[in-house]
Amino acid sequence: MTHEQPTSPTGRRERAVDVLVVGAGPAGLALASRLAATGEAGVEVVDREDEPGGVPRHCLHSGFGTRDLRRPMTGPAYALHWADAAVRAGATLRTGVTVTGWSDGPATDSLAVDVTSPAGLERITARAVVLATGARERPRSARLVPGTRPAGVFTTGELQRTVRLHSRPLGRRALVVGAESVSYSAARTLREAGVEVVAMVTELPHHQVSPATALDARLRHGVPLLVGTRVGELLGRGRLSGVVLRRADGRSTTVACDTVVFTGDWIPDHELARLGGVTLDRGTLGPAVDGAFRTDRAGVFAVGNLLRGIEPAGTAAREGLLAAGPVLRHLTSGTAPASRVPVQVEAPLRWITPSRLDPADPRVATGGFILRTETRLAPWSSLVVSRAGRELHRQRLVRGATPNRTLRLSATWTTRLRAEDPDARPVRVSVER
Repeated sequence: MTHEQPTSPTGRRERAVDVLVVGAGPAGLALASRLAATGEAGVEVVDREDEPGGVPRHCLHSGFGTRDLRRPMTGPAYALHWADAAVRAGATLRTGVTVTGWSDGPATDSLAVDVTSPAGLERITARAVVLATGARERPRSARLVPGTRPAGVFTTGELQRTVRLHSRPLGRRALVVGAESVSYSAARTLREAGVEVVAMVTELPHHQVSPATALDARLRHGVPLLVGTRVGELLGRGRLSGVVLRRADGRSTTVACDTVVFTGDWIPDHELARLGGVTLDRGTLGPAVDGAFRTDRAGVFAVGNLLRGIEPAGTAAREGLLAAGPVLRHLTSGTAPASRVPVQVEAPLRWITPSRLDPADPRVATGGFILRTETRLAPWSSLVVSRAGRELHRQRLVRGATPNRTLRLSATWTTRLRAEDPDARPVRVSVER
């Protein structure tokens, strides 16, 4: 339910809701649709953008919805589907609303955030807060690429907004930095806008997409892939005129172009989580959650790409649907785990999520763990799960694994934690080649 209180002496309106969802992307909207449909809780979704839907609303290509909705859709259609689903279920959806920070709630069992919007300042108190703020790509500055500061430098998100929302002209020749799925999507956006993609570059020794995707880019569109190559410097005054590329063997070359798109290198949009005292996972840089999407702050949940950077929109939406149950149980019981068991990875694995387990209920709502690796893993390598020297699970990687592509680990072994002492000894996931 939603309750509005009189304006405070500071001029800030104060309101109360059962569940506040921060972020109107696929994860937040899917959660709101399922939770509101139960009729057990009042749900409000807020987003700082003017339109709901998150990143998909910028992506005109098809391929959305094939896994979670069982039908192919364009990005805007997919975004509209989940926004409509949330509203039809009874959730309140507010855009153009920015959450600026946290404040103490009026009771020990509540949470409160401060927001600003064209309507003014508000303080919203909630019994549960779900963080679904997504992820963003690191820009050129965060990647510490030297050189001048000319126009024509984009991330994938900036490129899509420029082309899809603002219809602004681009240059004529572009270089794409990255070779994962989003990189190829950026190349497709550039070509559709009439821009020649002169090359794609990656520091890794290979691309990180399916062979069919890479072959399609090379054969149909003539886009060469330069592996083992990094951007050494940007050139140009006023407008980008070229990019200096450096190979692993020390050689360098200059590519003439007036546009460069930095893709991949995702980081969770975790500022609000950090301000709220939520513990961040060292590997993912997103909130550390257990199998029920609970953070270590009571009543605060996290879902979607905020947890680890980028995964397909369908994965984020599915997590939102699955998180509705744990949120509703929190509203009913309000209990928090007495302890959490850390789940850690060893090199060459980079991170794993969820990275915590509740010994009393170690089930994983998603049915499995998501991992990433720093290096390519050969076919028939094994993921080995152990605790205190005791092996709990072994999983063969029939096809191996590649950096920047999803690697999944079964959660069938988690129930074995019940038989062990509910202490804080970590579970470790390693690779056996």
